[in-house]
Amino acid sequence: MYIGRVFGNVVATIKHPTFDGHKLLLVERLRPDTGMAEAKYDIAVDLAQAGPGDTVLVLDEGNGARQLLNMEPNGCVRAVIVGIVDDIDLPGMAA
Repeated sequence: MYIGRVFGNVVATIKHPTFDGHKLLLVERLRPDTGMAEAKYDIAVDLAQAGPGDTVLVLDEGNGARQLLNMEPNGCVRAVIVGIVDDIDLPGMAA
């Protein structure tokens, strides 16, 4: 699981049936100590009604993601946005 920021939408007219009815978003990973973007991203299924610019909580473990979507064990989803982050409080870090 990680904290990320949504930076785009993914639109696919032809896709695996698993993704039918689900919004797909591009999410860049954020460093937990600085909040700065890393050079890593995921395409995630949105379960939290997030949008570009939102800071989100991403479950990026395939089995857990498939369980959230009630999918078969061999489904093709790896990352799911499970929440929108309001605030991050790190002890010793100035706001």
